[in-house]
Amino acid sequence: QLQLVESGGGLVQPGGSLRLSCATSGFTLSDYVIGWFRQAPGKERAGISCISKSGGNTNYVNSVKGRFTISRDNAKNTVYLQMNSLEPDDTAIYYCAARSRAAYSCADYVFQYDYWGQGTQVTVSS
Repeated sequence: QLQLVESGGGLVQPGGSLRLSCATSGFTLSDYVIGWFRQAPGKERAGISCISKSGGNTNYVNSVKGRFTISRDNAKNTVYLQMNSLEPDDTAIYYCAARSRAAYSCADYVFQYDYWGQGTQVTVSS
């Protein structure tokens, strides 16, 4: 019923750009705080960005600040992650996730989110 589907991943050269999309269905997107996470092989899943229900507030982890931009289009039921100046360390599976409807603030940790997409692979390599 409540579904999130990531797309837009792929193989890019260092310094390149990708735009990830998180298409949602089964719920009213504007009721939910959305986060982006990533997980590299052998590493824990870590939050990298989040956006408030209205899109007015955004947070970024330091390693992506200034390079990545999160946005949302509630009318299109879609959240985006624009990734510029990509580096090999950005290689990971990227996930979008939604907090519970009752949650209002951005959050950085996996346990603070209730609904998850399947992930999309991003590989940055020459």
